[in-house]
Amino acid sequence: MRILSKYVVTEFAKFLGIFETIFVFIFLVVDFFDKIDNFMAAKVSEQVIFLYFLYKMPFMIVNMIPPTVAITVIMVFSAMKKNHEITAMKACGINLFRISQVLVVAAAVVAIFTFLTSEVVVPYASSKSNDIYKKEVQKQDPGLFYGSNQIWYKGADWIYWIRHFDSKSQVMEDPVFYFFDKSFRLVRKVEAARGIWENGRWKVEDAMVQELGEAGNYRVSRVGSLFLDIPEKPESFVKGLKKPEEMGYWQLKRYAEGVREEGYDNSKYLVDANIKVAFPFICLVLVVTSVPIALGLKKGGAALGVTIGVATCFLYVMILGFSRSLGLAGVLPPLLSAWLPNLAFSLLGIYWMLHVER
Repeated sequence: MRILSKYVVTEFAKFLGIFETIFVFIFLVVDFFDKIDNFMAAKVSEQVIFLYFLYKMPFMIVNMIPPTVAITVIMVFSAMKKNHEITAMKACGINLFRISQVLVVAAAVVAIFTFLTSEVVVPYASSKSNDIYKKEVQKQDPGLFYGSNQIWYKGADWIYWIRHFDSKSQVMEDPVFYFFDKSFRLVRKVEAARGIWENGRWKVEDAMVQELGEAGNYRVSRVGSLFLDIPEKPESFVKGLKKPEEMGYWQLKRYAEGVREEGYDNSKYLVDANIKVAFPFICLVLVVTSVPIALGLKKGGAALGVTIGVATCFLYVMILGFSRSLGLAGVLPPLLSAWLPNLAFSLLGIYWMLHVER
């Protein structure tokens, strides 16, 4: 049994490497042709393009692992059926589910690798690739950065601090605007309860205005509302918002806690944080669903099996997207929203396992 297990794991690793390479290559080609016009319009050098895709590869590798695992399992069993190895094992009284257990262990190793890569490598690499695209292609201002849920924005002679910015309603909460002269002396400070994008301008409400007078002293006044003539538009304050792939699980969780402490809804970040943990486990779940698919096929061979495997992964992505939407809307708790697809596919896989010929 040890020799058989070693043989199955070797075949699994071989097919996993082949299909992962193919899928990542296809991903790279599609992304390249999707962005080549933007690269050319921005007159970006070949070195920058190379670095962009190099830093994006860890994200591609992690996201291609689940479909690769599903197709690999199907290919392993299809090849064994074609070589009559399945028939030989049945004749020897070997339970095919024992072989499946070996693949589950192998998939568990892949799942751990996926989680560690998405936690350590992907956040750094994705941040670098996104920064390259923003700065070199979109020519966005790199001066913007985020704290927990706060925004610091640095312009030529001004700095803005915004406690919270709602990009949907285009409303700032507790913004403070600092304006400086050429010697970096504060000449004006506007501290408001909120800022609202209205008729193409920023309108601040319940504001305290501090201005430098000719004598060198500061005058302070309070106004109910005031329009600020600043060049930034609402989209300027969402440029630096980090995407989930740019943060690890613990970073997302701390970010969510900071948002909650500041009195805002943190459901989005909790859902994404739980998906960070749930996503690698789909590798194990797909083994449970792929084994009965491979063993249950009587006609069509590996081609039909691969097609069904891809369709299964596509269905998983659809359910995950729907479940995530329910979590963001508050219909489902964040934990259930992230794990619901894994639970549904586990039950489906177990059902198929119980009805497949052993």
